[in-house]
Amino acid sequence: MKLFLSTLIIITLQINSFAQMPGGGRQRQGAQANNGHFYGKFVDSKTNKPIEGVAVQLFANVFDTVSKKKVETNLRTIIAANNGDFSFEGLNTMQTYKIKASVIGYKPFEKSLKFNTKANADGDIASMVDIDLGNIKLDQDPSDLGNVTVVATKQMFEMGIDRKVFNVDKNIVSTGQTATEVMKSIPSVSVDIDGNVQLRNATPEIFIDGRPTTLTLDQIPADIIDRIEIITNPSAKYDASGGNAGIINIILKKNKRTGYNGGISTGIDSRGKINLGGDFNYRENKINFFGSGRFNQRKSISTSYANTNFTGNNPFNVKSNSENDNNGYFAFLRGGLDYFVNNRNTISVSANYNKGQFNSDAIQNVDTTTTSLQATSNRITDSKFTFENFGTQLSYKHNFTKSGHNLSADINYNSSKNSNNSNINSLIYNSNGTPKYPLNQQQGIGDGTNKFFTLQTDYENKLTENSKLELGVRAAIRNYTTNNLQYINYNTNNVGFVLSTAASNRYKFNDQVFAAYSTYSFKYNKFSFQLGLRAESSNYTGNLLTLAGKDSSSFKVNYNLSLFPSAFITYKLSDKEDLQLNYSRRVNRPGFFQLLPTYDFSDPQNPSVGNPALNPEFTNSYEFSYNNNYKRGANFLATAYFKHSNNLVTRYIYKDINRNIQSGQTTNDSLFYTSYINASTSYSYGLELTNKMNITKWWDLTLNLNLYNSVINANIPGQTIDNSIVSWFGKINNNFKIMKGLSVQLSSDFRSKTIIPQGGGRGGRGGGGGGMWGGSPTLAQGYTLPRYFDVDLAIRKDWNWKNGQSGSLTLSMGNIFNVPVKTYTEAIYFTQDTDRLRDRQVLRLNFSYRFGKFDVSLFKRKNSKADQGEGGGDMGGGIGM
Repeated sequence: MKLFLSTLIIITLQINSFAQMPGGGRQRQGAQANNGHFYGKFVDSKTNKPIEGVAVQLFANVFDTVSKKKVETNLRTIIAANNGDFSFEGLNTMQTYKIKASVIGYKPFEKSLKFNTKANADGDIASMVDIDLGNIKLDQDPSDLGNVTVVATKQMFEMGIDRKVFNVDKNIVSTGQTATEVMKSIPSVSVDIDGNVQLRNATPEIFIDGRPTTLTLDQIPADIIDRIEIITNPSAKYDASGGNAGIINIILKKNKRTGYNGGISTGIDSRGKINLGGDFNYRENKINFFGSGRFNQRKSISTSYANTNFTGNNPFNVKSNSENDNNGYFAFLRGGLDYFVNNRNTISVSANYNKGQFNSDAIQNVDTTTTSLQATSNRITDSKFTFENFGTQLSYKHNFTKSGHNLSADINYNSSKNSNNSNINSLIYNSNGTPKYPLNQQQGIGDGTNKFFTLQTDYENKLTENSKLELGVRAAIRNYTTNNLQYINYNTNNVGFVLSTAASNRYKFNDQVFAAYSTYSFKYNKFSFQLGLRAESSNYTGNLLTLAGKDSSSFKVNYNLSLFPSAFITYKLSDKEDLQLNYSRRVNRPGFFQLLPTYDFSDPQNPSVGNPALNPEFTNSYEFSYNNNYKRGANFLATAYFKHSNNLVTRYIYKDINRNIQSGQTTNDSLFYTSYINASTSYSYGLELTNKMNITKWWDLTLNLNLYNSVINANIPGQTIDNSIVSWFGKINNNFKIMKGLSVQLSSDFRSKTIIPQGGGRGGRGGGGGGMWGGSPTLAQGYTLPRYFDVDLAIRKDWNWKNGQSGSLTLSMGNIFNVPVKTYTEAIYFTQDTDRLRDRQVLRLNFSYRFGKFDVSLFKRKNSKADQGEGGGDMGGGIGM
């Protein structure tokens, strides 16, 4: 194996030396001087036994026609024989040389050599000059990586001034689950009961490998995620979308180590659901191939209770109890390769495919009490949801001769399609238990597609040691279609199921965003500056289709060119301490369903409608941070922030006539609809503290506290909202090393009374999943009650075997104390209390096995330019634009 690895090294080094040699690798040496000969033998310094597979490089100072200077150049590279012998012949005796030798398990060797040419009696140079170096003794290196298992020592959580990095492989509580569960452990991030993610109480933009995606968090397996980057206040280099929140960038696993490695894993939970997965990576010479696959079964059980008191001339009370079982699976495949054309050019291509299906069964009981009657209704819903996603990326990166000078470009395409078929049976009873109305049956047939195309190029030039210029352009185009057909059977007159034209719709939507940015960074004494400006314009076009699939009406919104400046000023107090003041301007454009001007009755008790008159919201964000790496492995970060938004897109509830009727029918009924409106103003300010520290050698602790105040002012039809609440949110993450190979993770969340998170993102149907009978209440009219001791626990045992093999066994459980989510909503029509609980005390057991061989001697050499910048996500992985 040593011989095989050394051969790979020699091939690579020989190609590089030829490419680097001035004049195309040709040396202009006098023929009469090319008769030198070096030879010798490598032996162990203690045993004097020969050492096989030693890589020997020959260097000399050669004139460079470009720089007009002599540069040290690698002339030849060979592998010593099995008995340790090596030889270099045909050398210029007038030249000075240097040999360097390396082999796994021994310290490197280096020696300068020069021929001692003397004239013979006839005055001629000797016809042959031989130098015998004898036995060259190499010392064993006990710290060499060749005979030990290499284990990554990344910290779970790393902090910087502009971002936080969370290494997922250290987060054992999310093993075998999805990205949604990973988010629950990350400081600054909170996840509600429906899996919606908030960053500092606002909805962030979610990227994968630095680019937009059509995947949702619950469709991304946790085991394929390498790390997650949290950027609370992005600069002009990054996408301006996201409103008053920041960016969460999910970096998927990808390995570039020479050799091969991989792993398999499997798990099961207390509900009998399994997960399976595997990955493999292989790199040799100019090709790096990677692939992975996951299969996850999931069963989610949720319960909810709602108590609603309606006010007015005829007050009444509605109590609702419901239980929902969601059962299904999803599969995820990913693969790709990197082609290292040469030291300065790399081409990468990758693709992923995701498919899944979930069946949901829900039972809801509703008791209605008025001054004159009492009625009970039962509602049974069964639905089938399927989804399919495909994404691909083609990337190119060119490194110029100067370090820090590069150009990259990539093309990204993501598409998804889904279908949702449901059957709803509702029956209302009198107080004596007899049916008040005939059985009401509803069938829903819906599907949709989402296609997302982005084209981007970035240029970076390190002008001087203390200054850098970055430029970039980006185009993003998305096409969205949806079909929602609702059929109703009132079981009267034997009509059967009839298409409800009021509740059905077909729609297509297109948005285009074009952007360009420039940032300039420089240093002056202890100050570092980064100034940036981004320009974006966007166009939205929506077409309402007839039920026959033809255009019937359309709307178009063109947002003019907007400028988004940013500024970062950092002052270095010491080698361990920094102060930073930063500013950025961002935008949150209304999403598809927020603009869609049609009524959605797929959930008859939670109808919704969009508002095409919505304007984009703009947010100015300011941060002042203090960062202190006060000791090794410890870090303290304090950030005071202020965010001010104009035209905040917010949800609200209003009362209107029942539009879910057939043509020719009349009714005096009224319904409560969820819709969207631009709030007058909104601002929030707060202080976030994060402290990562090593309590002892066996206990790592990360504390996160966010103390903030959110203020929302909105003029809702018939009501003026002025919400202001001082809230706090905290996380504690403990990691214990009980003994060698045995670790425990204990994490918990704490939250005070809080306004419903600001910003609706791009929104979903039905008011973002909320509604009157369960789910999140509306933004401007509600808040969540305090929630403490949401605790997750995991225990993992690790084994390290020979030949790079390792294994781990993980036992975990989430929300071990069954803490529910309670909310309160108040409007001019009603007040409502809800109590929801999801996936109580699910126990999970997972096992993983890893294997691999790679060339550890590469760690002793400086990376070539082809490997520069890998930390940013391997070509397309670095977040930008």
